[in-house]
Amino acid sequence: MQLEQHLISEDSIIRDALIKINDIGDPDLLTLFVVDSNNSLLGSITDGDIRRGLIKGAGVDDSIKDIYHKKVKFVVDDNNPDYEKMNYLRNKKIKLVPLVNKQHQILKILDFSILKAILPIDAVIMAGGLGSRLKPLTNTTPKPLLKVGDKEIIAYNFDRLYQFGITNQFVTVNYLGEQIMSFCDSYVNKDINFNLIEETEYYGTAGALSLVDDFQNDTVLLMNSDLLTNIDYEDFYKSFVNKKADIMVASIPYQISLPYGIFKEENREVHSLEEKPSYTYYANAGIYLIKKELLKLVPKNEFFNATDLLEKIINSDRKLIHYPIRSYWLDIGKHEDYKKAQSDILHIDFD
Repeated sequence: MQLEQHLISEDSIIRDALIKINDIGDPDLLTLFVVDSNNSLLGSITDGDIRRGLIKGAGVDDSIKDIYHKKVKFVVDDNNPDYEKMNYLRNKKIKLVPLVNKQHQILKILDFSILKAILPIDAVIMAGGLGSRLKPLTNTTPKPLLKVGDKEIIAYNFDRLYQFGITNQFVTVNYLGEQIMSFCDSYVNKDINFNLIEETEYYGTAGALSLVDDFQNDTVLLMNSDLLTNIDYEDFYKSFVNKKADIMVASIPYQISLPYGIFKEENREVHSLEEKPSYTYYANAGIYLIKKELLKLVPKNEFFNATDLLEKIINSDRKLIHYPIRSYWLDIGKHEDYKKAQSDILHIDFD
């Protein structure tokens, strides 16, 4: 969102406000935030405020000072934002909320018509793989940039994370990495803060975590770039917090149905017979929430998979919890997966 589009000087007249509001276009976002010469927040003004002012006798050449609201909801960005307050405002159906610094200068406008939540998470998206199983499609194009429908696979992940306020996104690159770096540099959503991590060699599905030393949040989300999913990251994070997990891994329920009656026995003595039973197992979905303090367990400049980290946690006194995904999830690893994604994308709800 362009910041200047929603800002107006306190010295403006009502005609100026009408012109700016008309230029916004979106009927759900017809709000301006009034600022002084230092860009500090003073209040807000909507099309409704202007309409009521005109009805009371104000003219279009009058100052906006008598019609704008002096009290306005905002959030302070002090490197430890009040995420609960932001979620409260979103749930109150307030569409636009200014994010200000300690001097009340507006840094950005939070658009809750797009944002579902503001989560205190940094994301690491692993995009350095060879995509060997999808050759020849990946001979000249890295797998994350293959399109599903009219959009690149990795872009679905960028945008889904952004919907939940996860704007600090680290992207690891290796194979054809310059293409992914260029894609990030020119990405349409300028509110996403991309941090590119170049692997000099393949470090596995978690080794690149050791290359980052400037995470801003205490929780890190690690995920594969070739996933197509509409997972609810807010519910995922809430479960992580509520379960007091050290690591939470997303899982996919996998059901096996046996076509026969099965004996339950001990030393060949049958105690019961279960007719055509079904069993549910949970498979690793390649999405992890990790306490930042645990990243010290990842060795520097070594091949290290996410499953290696899970094994370390299992064999310690730390807490590993899995989170079943009930929404859409697909690992695009093979040609049949890619074909399925092209069909499924027509029916996936990302809103």
